[in-house]
Amino acid sequence: MHGWLIIDKPVGPGSTDIVSATKRALRDGGYGKMKVGHGGTLDPLASGVLPIALGEATKLCGRMLDSDKVYEFTIEFGTQTDTLDREGAVVATSEVRPTLAQVEAVLARFIGPIEQVPPAYSAIKVDGKRAYDLARAGADVEMKTRAVTVHALEILPGTARGIATRSGGVEGPAPTSEQPLHHATHGPPPRTGESLQEVTLRAQVSKGTYIRSLARDIAHALESVGHVTMLRRTKAGPFDLSQAISLDNLREAGKARELEQTLLPLTAGLDDIPALPVTPDQARLLRQGRVLIGIAAQRGLHLATDQSVPVALVEAGGDDLRSELRVVRGFNL
Repeated sequence: MHGWLIIDKPVGPGSTDIVSATKRALRDGGYGKMKVGHGGTLDPLASGVLPIALGEATKLCGRMLDSDKVYEFTIEFGTQTDTLDREGAVVATSEVRPTLAQVEAVLARFIGPIEQVPPAYSAIKVDGKRAYDLARAGADVEMKTRAVTVHALEILPGTARGIATRSGGVEGPAPTSEQPLHHATHGPPPRTGESLQEVTLRAQVSKGTYIRSLARDIAHALESVGHVTMLRRTKAGPFDLSQAISLDNLREAGKARELEQTLLPLTAGLDDIPALPVTPDQARLLRQGRVLIGIAAQRGLHLATDQSVPVALVEAGGDDLRSELRVVRGFNL
């Protein structure tokens, strides 16, 4: 049981709750104790792809945290909350509502390397304490600007919900607190020049990017304010929703002792790393942490394999004819 379970996390539980649910499923199936970790935190109010690592795959959680992610998120214009999502208290309001054309025009400003200020309600440590703990205690939390990269940013077709400027009425039902957080609102497309109440975007982002901050900054660039009402991760590193199972399916698979059928191999988290076959003797030396000399390999990271069995992540240096292989992360398989 060394590999990945990809969970479609629902709104409500946090990432550590999903790790605990996986451990319970393993116990229910009589699999015994093993290491379990996750490859990227998702807030309780967010849903979507959460890679869960089992056994030796937990050694790759750090790489998964560093990978790019894809999110879909809905911005509701007109109110900003202290948490930048629907959970918080309103701290700012605006009568300004952008048009669809204005949203489309402003997105280019946020594609590429950008700087953003993370939310005060985040897990970032400030003076040794979690920012959200300080914020909940009423402290004035000063968050430092960080550099991130937005690789792609687009409006999802058919997700804009408008306010008719001619009559001032709202197109469709007004949002309520009972509205599900894990589904975007899909109303009729707005008329030309019509103001928007909300719109849903898709973003491919680098590690460390806060979607709530991105939504806040987009609203500010449109001379309005806004907050996130829906956040769903559709891809994390190489994993996407097509590979994900629900929590109910996880529990059922555990009780039926069928988790192996949904378990992806350890190498599924390394699909961007070229394989490098090694001999059994070389594999033995790598498992001891030894440096191999004279291996034909191009510079960079490789997955050393012994008859398709992962041995170690190795870094190849030197020239292409006499590379040195140094172990980055070894696997006990």
